[in-house]
Amino acid sequence: MAENVRERAQRPEDLSRLVVERLNVGDVDGLVELYESEAVLALPDGVVATGVEEIRAAYTRLIADRPVFQPGRQSPALRAGDLALTSSRLPGGAGATVEVARRQPDGSWRWILDQPNAPWVASEQATAE
Repeated sequence: MAENVRERAQRPEDLSRLVVERLNVGDVDGLVELYESEAVLALPDGVVATGVEEIRAAYTRLIADRPVFQPGRQSPALRAGDLALTSSRLPGGAGATVEVARRQPDGSWRWILDQPNAPWVASEQATAE
């Protein structure tokens, strides 16, 4: 019987959908698979998780209470060769995500930098309104 294989991001825009899906089912291993081995993830307390083990620990803490995540409004990825800038506006105007993804040798995409809540975007939007 074939092993259950997780969907890979075939486009950089797929990463945001996959992270929300995996957060909501508590799939920490699946979340870690969305990152390169030396990726950097910004955490809400200003700390940075570097590498898959620190990212795994961060997601384990995040989903411990089983919160429900809603997808944001995603912007089209900005691509330059094997790199892509991805971003989504968070629901309720609470900020935005900003990430850098890299195309992998198999053609799939993984994040190398992840800022899941860029609060300055919300501050600037509130100032403009």
